[in-house]
Amino acid sequence: MLKNFLIAAVLAVGSATAAIDDATKTLARAVFKELIEINTTDSVGDNTVAARALEKRFLAAGFPAADVRVLVPEGRSKKGNLVVRLRGSGQNKPILLLGHLDVVEARREDWTTNPFEFVEKDGYFYGRGTVDMKDYDAVMVTTFLRFRQTGIVPSRDLILALTSDEEGGTANGADWLLKNHRALLDAEFVLNGDSGGVTTEKGKAIEVGVGAAEKLYADFELTVTNPGGHSSRPPVENAIYRLSAALGRLSVSPFPVELNPVTRSFFGALASNPRTPGAVDMKALLKNPGDEVAVKRLSEDSRYNALLRTTCVATRLMAGHANNALPQTAQAIVNCRILPGHSPEEIRKLLVLKLADPKVAVRYVDGSTNKVLETAPDKAGLPPSEPTPEVRKALSSVADSLWSGAGVTLNMSTGASDSKYTLAAGMPSFGIGEISVERDDERAHGKDERVPVASFYQAVEFFDRFLRALVVPR
Repeated sequence: MLKNFLIAAVLAVGSATAAIDDATKTLARAVFKELIEINTTDSVGDNTVAARALEKRFLAAGFPAADVRVLVPEGRSKKGNLVVRLRGSGQNKPILLLGHLDVVEARREDWTTNPFEFVEKDGYFYGRGTVDMKDYDAVMVTTFLRFRQTGIVPSRDLILALTSDEEGGTANGADWLLKNHRALLDAEFVLNGDSGGVTTEKGKAIEVGVGAAEKLYADFELTVTNPGGHSSRPPVENAIYRLSAALGRLSVSPFPVELNPVTRSFFGALASNPRTPGAVDMKALLKNPGDEVAVKRLSEDSRYNALLRTTCVATRLMAGHANNALPQTAQAIVNCRILPGHSPEEIRKLLVLKLADPKVAVRYVDGSTNKVLETAPDKAGLPPSEPTPEVRKALSSVADSLWSGAGVTLNMSTGASDSKYTLAAGMPSFGIGEISVERDDERAHGKDERVPVASFYQAVEFFDRFLRALVVPR
């Protein structure tokens, strides 16, 4: 499979070989800056403002008003979604390009820069969303605008959907659009800019990944209760101590290693690249997934660890009501990223076993309603969705010209994306967010999120050329 995937043929598409010009770079930077400086967090942000700002750009570029839609769920005025259609010849069925406008929370006091100010310094663009994923929103928007400006008529309609609440809110735009405006999004397949990517080691690309699988997201609430009392008379048991002990047991009890066709393909491709750190261990793992030495060394890399197994980690702690009183309740949120083929309820039951304390209640947090439930959904994550031959061919040819020697690999997102909704709707979905980030400098959701300036412009060039190779008639 991998051998067939790494197609070396170069498409004879003249328009696909030209690098982007300065005007395109200026446009891409302006769109990127505008998006970063519109706060789209769940707490105080407004996705509709971002959607409207982009709507103005598309209308100014000459897109018909009927093909530029801002759609807002009733009663959720800040959860707007943008859907834009670039009309093609109709030779083939449409392609849906998918991204999200919202970003995870960021506190000014945690950052060295203002997370909602677009800052360029030392060869990087800083700001919340520079990696997840306003960078690729800007890339896709720029390509759409450029196609319109240059009069390109693709072989099929191209649909761009930029949505709300991918980052765990209660008004997920992809889900809502598919349920309420399915005709606007209906496509032969989906290209999701929120997965895939290029990994570099000391500036040299070692992997050009296309997302073919992803983990399932699930939150669990752990609760310990106690009668409490005066802090001057501590009892033998303390709710905080009990919960802490249970979390300690979880931290040293990893889930078992499990490879699937996508992760096997991923590790196989990286192991064959001499630039890859840990290649020897990857070969040993593929030969014997039970090789404890290889697994231990690979697990020291957080990304590889997340590819090898389901992960569950404590992300929030809440306890106590006064400094001079014993806590009556201690709670923690444990966030799990579940391998395909396993269900949240299966993992909830395993958590109960790993915590090893009947007084620690484990309940599921329903992200769509914020309700805490005694049991979790029993539906397993969706199986891998491998790219079609035409996507593989276009991707391989352009990637080889930009990141020669890296090789295109199938990969599994260690997070989760809105592809789960499009896959469930019957549309094959592939991650093509090809923007290069150094292997040890992944800052999505973290402090001082940033992307290399050169990587951003290279992504603009990649996506323009990739889409032309895919839909511009030769």
